[in-house]
Amino acid sequence: MKLLGAIEAGGTKFVCAVGDEDLNVIERISIPTTEPSETLPKVIEFFKQYQISSIGIGSFGPIDINKDSDTYGYITSTPKIAWQNFDFIGAVQEHFDVPVAFTTDVNASLYGEYKKGIAKNIDSAVYYTVGTGIGGGAIVKGKIVQGLSHPEMGHMSIKIHKDDQDFEGNCPYHGNCLEGLASGPAIEKRAGISAKEIHENAQDWDIVAYYIAQAALNTALMLSPEKIIFGGGVMHQSHLLKKVHEQFERLNNNYIAVPPVEEYIVTPSLNDDQGIIGCLALALNEYQS
Repeated sequence: MKLLGAIEAGGTKFVCAVGDEDLNVIERISIPTTEPSETLPKVIEFFKQYQISSIGIGSFGPIDINKDSDTYGYITSTPKIAWQNFDFIGAVQEHFDVPVAFTTDVNASLYGEYKKGIAKNIDSAVYYTVGTGIGGGAIVKGKIVQGLSHPEMGHMSIKIHKDDQDFEGNCPYHGNCLEGLASGPAIEKRAGISAKEIHENAQDWDIVAYYIAQAALNTALMLSPEKIIFGGGVMHQSHLLKKVHEQFERLNNNYIAVPPVEEYIVTPSLNDDQGIIGCLALALNEYQS
């Protein structure tokens, strides 16, 4: 049995797993994301227990995914200072002489849902992670969409809610982009309390839903995917998705035809395993190529 390695490198934690060719997780570990000199040795130690055939990495970004680039495999201009210009693939391949697949964490989550989850058996889907930051990825006919680099959908410009005009946003680069307005830290900055403490009927959620719905509508207009998935910690607020549905239908105003909104704009189906499963699937592709 071939063993595959998966690294879901998030801004808060690294989830590392070993799985089989059927994308079943055999063992996993969670490691806090601190600095490379502290986090990476724990990652290496975990995988050295196994005979790994290939490794799939889904990383927070921005990252360099251009295989012709001198900095391919690097984390680049991340706000996490210690990780800026970090050679992620190089650090892994110092210890493991195996093929390594490298993409964004949101692309990995999307690919997991495409292989085993709610986007299985369809040709196109878009996935957003709404958490510490906001990232987005798209897939068409099994291929993850990229151009000069990976998409940065989480930093799209959107209209400001009429009752949010005084909020400056939380993105260090753009202020009031989607991430700066609807990410977990932005929600907490606006409210002055943790998102978990905000009552479900508070106007804060109407504002956040307005921004997320705009992202969904922009996505539907530009890419026309068969399904739009919103994951991440913010979407664990069970009441939020309904508000997004309502705002999407109001903003769309019957302009484009989409499936019933409850089937079109959804949350992930793999119990937060979509990123790890996606990394395993990418590792399998890399091994077989």
